[in-house]
Order: sequence, then structure tokens, then C-alpha cells
Amino acid sequence: MPESGPRRKLVAILAADVVNFSRMMGENEDRTLKNLKACRAITDSAIKNNHGRIFGSAGDSVIAEFASPVDAVIAATEFQRDLKNRNDSVAEEDQMLFRTGLNLGDVIVEGENLYGDGVNVAARLEASAEPGGITLSGKFHDEVCRKLDMTFIDTGEQSMKNIAVPVPTFKVELASVPQTQRLGDSTPVDEPQTPATDPVAGATTGKPPAIAVLPFANLSADPEQEYFVDGITEDIISVISRYHWLSVISRNTTFVYKGEAVDIRRVGTELQVDYVLEGSVRKAGARVRITTQLTDAQDGSNLWSERYDRELDDIFALQDEITETIAATIEPELARSERQRAHRKVSADLGAWDLFQRAQWHMYQFSKENVESAIALYQKAIEADVEFALAHAGIAVGYLVLVGANFSEKPEQDIALALEHARKSVVIEDQDPFCHYALGRAEAFSFHHDKAELELKRAIALNPSYAHAYHGLAHLYMMTPGGDAEVSLGLMDEAIRLSPRDPLLWVFEHMKGVTLLNLNRNDEALEWMEKAAAYPNAGFWAFSGLAAAQSALSHSDDAAKALARALEVNPNLSQRFLEDTYPGALMRYKECLKIAGLIE
Repeated sequence: MPESGPRRKLVAILAADVVNFSRMMGENEDRTLKNLKACRAITDSAIKNNHGRIFGSAGDSVIAEFASPVDAVIAATEFQRDLKNRNDSVAEEDQMLFRTGLNLGDVIVEGENLYGDGVNVAARLEASAEPGGITLSGKFHDEVCRKLDMTFIDTGEQSMKNIAVPVPTFKVELASVPQTQRLGDSTPVDEPQTPATDPVAGATTGKPPAIAVLPFANLSADPEQEYFVDGITEDIISVISRYHWLSVISRNTTFVYKGEAVDIRRVGTELQVDYVLEGSVRKAGARVRITTQLTDAQDGSNLWSERYDRELDDIFALQDEITETIAATIEPELARSERQRAHRKVSADLGAWDLFQRAQWHMYQFSKENVESAIALYQKAIEADVEFALAHAGIAVGYLVLVGANFSEKPEQDIALALEHARKSVVIEDQDPFCHYALGRAEAFSFHHDKAELELKRAIALNPSYAHAYHGLAHLYMMTPGGDAEVSLGLMDEAIRLSPRDPLLWVFEHMKGVTLLNLNRNDEALEWMEKAAAYPNAGFWAFSGLAAAQSALSHSDDAAKALARALEVNPNLSQRFLEDTYPGALMRYKECLKIAGLIE
């Protein structure tokens, strides 16, 4: 059989580099590299956030591929606008201008690299672009001109070195570009600009936040431990990149700070990030101590810190464990900070991301009114950005909470709405674990157990540190008649390990109590039910679980008190509700509550 030719594909190529970079390096190398680092953080973040992949980067240049030309031109306009904002806020000697070229063409794929005229034309277009400007090929222009609310100026055909046929060219009139451009939508959504005096982008623009992980410091006397320390930093960057709502600055950018004692607010300004994670590693004999802290880059305040002491038996296993633990712990801390920021803002300043975070704040208050407010805010976020997958997933989870917490007046209708929004979220963003988690939970409440299991396992595969997905899977198995309580127990142990400071930790601890009760480990079940019921935001499930555990131990008076508290929170709690929600499952839980006095 004849050997096939090289693999090809049609892609949008973005090429960009710095104007007068060589001259700036000749004048002051240190200052130029510092400014390049700050500017590359802006360009790289815009490329990543718009689904691009950088496959070439040498000196001052960057070259990236996009599956969609629309994504490519949005990325280019975003970073050119943000670079201009940066230039307006720094001294003249620190300003940098980028030229950008965009082409749509056929390329040859070889490993991680792309070759061919499709790439070469983009590079030639970049060289001919105005400083701070964007030049497109005619083919690229034809694909995007009717889909975006931008003005394109015809700049005629250009002859290019080693390109046989002259290329029609256009430039983007950047003054015409709205602050936020949605795919396939010519109506702009206004988003507040970052003030020139504000060094941190995400904190004020309503965009998802950005984080920089600085190289961990090696405090050991042994320089050979450097590889272990660098490995932890690199792995943390890799793992937290799983959180699609979080923009993570690349290793190549942050490792420029290696060995430096830096001011976190300066890092925030230079890299345009909202948060900075830093840490240190100290080895003494067979033990290692790792400390880490998460800092708000805007004001320098400490959000979270932790110390880990471990035996250095298996260096790679230790590296994996520490990496996963840190990544899983900082995710809810970052989310908590974003919710608080959004909650403090005035309504006029809320963009789609802020509306989503304000909705999340209401969700964690766990009352009927708050959950309904959250759903309304998720809907507003979708109105601001029709492609906002996380908001659709949030609506799905909101409706499921209404049903699961017995707040819903039309549970079948609410489950159907949850399923509709969850499916839509996965169509929009198939690689986000929260979307698959929402769909898995919606399928579970629809009693599609096989589909639910598939989606929840998909969420875990996308982010093995996602504590709520482990809880969701454990909950699914307990909802399934004859479900394996031992497997559920292991999943709940993992959820609690991964997110020991989770704002819904009472839910995890209650579910662990449920699994222990099902295994007739009544004393342990009571211990975990008491923990769950002690939280200020605990829902009625925590108290009904406490009643069930007390009943299993024949503590009749205590069981009656706990049940009375559950009924005070949820007067509609009944055996009928439990059977409708968990038909044929949680039989021992139901039996214990019946003994405690819960009626039909």
C-alpha cells in the first residue's frame, strides 16, 4: 500500500512581534526583557482565552493557530487593545508595540509544529502591519467580515517574498472594535474598562481571573533538590490549568522571576494577573517541608497559606500528591475571592463573569430565595454572553438544588429545565468539568444512571482534583437501588481530602455519614452527621441525617430533636418526598427516619 503524504489541515494563523525590539535590546536589555515579559503575558492570555495554541515563540515573536478565524481576530484585537491600555499607563521607555498578521490557509502538521505557505503568509502580513495594528489576508477577511462588529479597510494586494501570487490584504480599524465581541453576534456588550491606575486586569473588567505561579524557592542546602522544586512549580501550573475559568500564566513567563525576591503587586502589574501563588521547599534528611501561599495581586493581601510536612520516600509520588492537594485547595479559595469581589461591586459594573460569580455567592447561601436569585443572575449572564457555558451549567445546578432541597413546586419541570441547560453547556464547552458535572447531576435526577455515571466520570477525567464531581458520583451510587456504599465512601473520602475548606463541606460530610449509615457503621455515621449539622449554612439534609444516625443508635430523644430541626428548616420533608427523590434507594436512611417519627 503506498505511503500517505504529510498530514494537512486548514487553520487560522496569528503571527505577532515587537516593533524595534533589537533597538530596545541594544539600549537596555534588562528593561526590555521585563517589558516583553509583561506584554507576552497579555498576548498569551488573549490567545489562550480564545482557544488558540502557541506553537512558535522565539525572542519577541509569537505564532499561534486557531480552529476558528473569528477566535483569532478576537484574540488579536483583545491583546492589541490591552497592550494599548498598558502603554497608556507606563513610562514611554517601557512601552511596546506589536505588529500582527492573520491568515487562513492550509498547513503541514509535523508533531507540534505547522509549516507551509499558510504560516509564511501570516508572517509576511505581520511584517507589513502598522505598529499596534492588525493586517489580514483576503481569505481571512472573507471569513470574518460578516460575523463581527468591526470595520475592515482594504489595503490592496501585496507581493510577498517566496509567495507566488500577490495576496489581497485588509487591516482592522481598531477604533471600531467594541469592548467585548461575541461570536456570531454583531451587537456589542459593553464591559467596563480597566482604569489606567489599576494594575490588575481581571479584578475590574468582569473577565475571568488570571493567576501566576512563581517558581518555588529551594531553601535546602542541597542544590540537587532544584529539579524537585521546579517540578512542583511546573506541575501546579499544569494542574490548575484544568480550571477553564482561570487563566494561568505560562511557565516560561513566570520562571523569569526565579531566584528573585519580588513584590507581589509588581508581579500583578507586570503580568496583569489577579492572584499570585508562591511557595518554598525545605528538605532535612528524609523529610521535606513545603509551604505555599495565595496572594491577591491587587492589594497584596494573603488569601490562603498552608504547610505540608511529608516523608521523602517516593519523590515522584510525593510530587504528585502535593501538586494535586495544592491545586484542589486553592480552587475554592480563588472562587470564594471572585464571589466576594462580584458581591461587592455595584450593579452597573457587572459583566457576564461578575453576574456568574454573584450567582455563585447566592448559591452558597442555600435558601430557596437565594437559589432563585442565583438562577436569575445566571440568566442575566447568558443574556450578556450567549456562549457562556458555565452560566448554563449554573442554571442546571440551581434547578437541581431546588429539587433536592425540596424547594421546588414543580420538580419534574425543574429537572427537565436542568437537563436542557446542562446539555446546552456541554455543547458550548465540551472540555469544562463543571459542565459535565452539571449534566451528570441532571441525568442522575432524571434517573438516567448510566448517562449520569459517564458524565461525572468525564468531569473527573477532565479535572482529577474536582471534589464536587467525586461527591456527585458518590451521590449517584447512593441514589441507585443496590448502590455500592463502599465505593461511595471512598469517593467521599477523596472529595473531603481534595477540598477540606469547601463552602459546602457540610454536604460532603453528610454524604459520608449516609454511606456509613448504609454500611451499619452507626457510631462513625453519627460522628460525621454531627459535623455536618454544626455548619451555619447547613441545610435540612444535615439535620435529617443526624436524626437518622441517632435513630440507628436508638437515641430516641436526640433523634426526635434533630428531626424537629430538619422539619423547622423544611416543613415539607416527608417519607413521600424521600421516595420520590430516591425511589428504591437509601432504604436504611428512610427506615431510620421513620423510626425517628418522619411521617408519609
